[in-house]
Amino acid sequence: MTADADPDLDRIAEEVASVPDPEMPMLTLRDLGILRAVERGADGRPVVVVTPTYSGCPAMEAIRADVRERLERLGHVGAEVRTVLSPPWSTDWITEEGRRKLAEHGIAPPSGAAPVGPVPVRLSVKCPRCGSPATRTLSRFGSTACKELRVCEACREPFDHVKPL
Repeated sequence: MTADADPDLDRIAEEVASVPDPEMPMLTLRDLGILRAVERGADGRPVVVVTPTYSGCPAMEAIRADVRERLERLGHVGAEVRTVLSPPWSTDWITEEGRRKLAEHGIAPPSGAAPVGPVPVRLSVKCPRCGSPATRTLSRFGSTACKELRVCEACREPFDHVKPL
């Protein structure tokens, strides 16, 4: 995560990685895979590099503010939080722990690898409650733009599904 062997940057990276996502607070920045690097700027201050889940993500301002607040609590006032868009984030970057937490909270994690080229037909999304593959989309947008609202045909429960990107 850090560019050089710097115990202070390693400690900062660990702290910042544990910052919760404002839209899905059961997940951390580490779980989502959006924390790209922690390095030193030319002035010696820490620079935290993050990638949004998509370029229009409304949670990015809150994430930057939460990271800055965490850095200030560590004594790094004026540290930079830099957003990079390339390479773009992919749901492939969600950790196994993050996927487990999503399912545990009733949100179906993305299945399979992110599509490249033509969008493949998704055969099924398993219900995070009962495990049935018999689910259908109710709305292309769920509680946030990066999720869709689905319903299970077996247990009849609605649930969010993180769209693969």
